[in-house]
Amino acid sequence: MTRVTVSIEDDLMEAFDAFLDHRGYTNRSEGFRDLIREKLQNTKLEDNADGVGIAVLNYVYDHEERMLASRLMSTQHEHHNLTVSTVHFHIDHDTCLESVTLLGRLSEIRAFADKVLAQPGVRHGQLYTVPGELHVESHHHGDDHHGHAHKHEHLKITT
Repeated sequence: MTRVTVSIEDDLMEAFDAFLDHRGYTNRSEGFRDLIREKLQNTKLEDNADGVGIAVLNYVYDHEERMLASRLMSTQHEHHNLTVSTVHFHIDHDTCLESVTLLGRLSEIRAFADKVLAQPGVRHGQLYTVPGELHVESHHHGDDHHGHAHKHEHLKITT
């Protein structure tokens, strides 16, 4: 592990310490490492829009908004190749929260999220993405003469 020294203005350090305390960090080092990881991940996402990854889209919406629930469901069905799962939660009589897990090309995930979040009646939303690498593996069952092959795709998360 490398040790570094950083000079930071007093008011910025006080704000950072308050942030760490509020988030439950036990030391500054882990807080700095998490911020660096987050910035590097965001940069990787910006630079690699054609890459693949996994994402979670959370949004709060008014289920009384005319046809909104139907439009949201249609959007998910239109992007069934991205949608892994959806969790629906009733906050109160008029408000719902949905959490959609997505897997695929980051550009397609971003387009899906933009379409959902732009719907009238969607009040709050955030997309959290993690870049990865898609790996395709093949294997055979039985001998070469009578066997059959399968291809499996899986996502490897990059750090």
